[in-house]
Amino acid sequence: MTDSLKLALPNKGRLSDPAIDLLEQAGFHLDVTHERKLQAHTENGEIKVLFVRTSDIAEFVEEGVADAGVTGLDQVKEAQADVEQMLGLGFGSCRLMLAVPETTDWSGIKDVEDGVRVATSFPTITRQWFDERGIEIDLVPVSGATEITPHLGVADLVVDLVSTGSTMAANSLEPVETILDSQAVFVANRDSLADEDTGERLQEFVWVMESVLEAEDSRYLMANVPREKIDTVREMLPGLSSPTVLDLLDRDEMVAVHAVVPEDDVFGLVRGLKEVDAEGILVTPIERLVP
Repeated sequence: MTDSLKLALPNKGRLSDPAIDLLEQAGFHLDVTHERKLQAHTENGEIKVLFVRTSDIAEFVEEGVADAGVTGLDQVKEAQADVEQMLGLGFGSCRLMLAVPETTDWSGIKDVEDGVRVATSFPTITRQWFDERGIEIDLVPVSGATEITPHLGVADLVVDLVSTGSTMAANSLEPVETILDSQAVFVANRDSLADEDTGERLQEFVWVMESVLEAEDSRYLMANVPREKIDTVREMLPGLSSPTVLDLLDRDEMVAVHAVVPEDDVFGLVRGLKEVDAEGILVTPIERLVP
C-alpha cells in the first residue's frame, strides 16, 4: 500500500481556515474536524494532515517531517528553509513593512543612521534587509505586540506584517518601506519531490489545487443568442480560447453560447447580452478549471 502524503497545515491563525477550505474544495475531505487535533486523514486515506504552528511548517517540510505544507512566504524566508515553493495560493496576502512613529520626520531609508533600534518578530529578514543597505542596526527581537515598542522606548522603528494597516494606525505608526510581499504558499520537501512516486503525487496535488484556484474567480456563462448577433457576442465572450456555439433544436434563428468568463465581468456581460436580445442567460460557479 502506498504511504499517505504527509501535509503540514497551520493549526490556527489567519491561514488555517483558508488552507482547510482549499483542501476541501480540491476534493480531499478530512475524516474528522481539525479543531484541537494534531493530525487527521483525508477520507480516502491519500493524505495525512499534520496541524502545527505556521512558523514551524517550513522547517518541518525541509527536514522531511512532512512532504509538503502550507505556510506564509514570510515564514519560509524567515526560516531560510531549503524547500521548493510550488504554488502561491492567493490568500493570506500581506506585506512585511518597516514602520516609523507618525511623529518621525521621515524622508527615506537613506537618513536611517547606524545603531537604530528595530523591533521585529522577523529578525533574519530584517537584518538581511538592512545589511543589504549598509545599515548596522540594534535588533530588538519580540514575539508579539511589535507596534507598542516605540511607545515603550525600546525601539525606534518596527518591522511587522501589515494587512489593512489599521493596527499600525491605531498605534500611531506609519508604514514607509515594503520589505517583503507575502501570501500563503505551498512548499514541498526536495527529497519528496525527487522520489518518483511521491513527487508524482505532489505534482498531481498541485495540479488539483491550481484548478480550484483558477475556478475561484471565473464563472460559466450560458445564453441563447440570435444567430445574426453571434459575431457581436463572440467579441464580448472570448472565453478561454473562444466561446462554444451550439445549434438549438427547432430554433434555427437562435444559438446557444457557452463561455468561461471572469467573475468581475459578469454584470457588464449580462447587460451586453440583454442588449442583443439574448435569452435564458445562466451564470454558474465553477468547481475546477483546467486551462
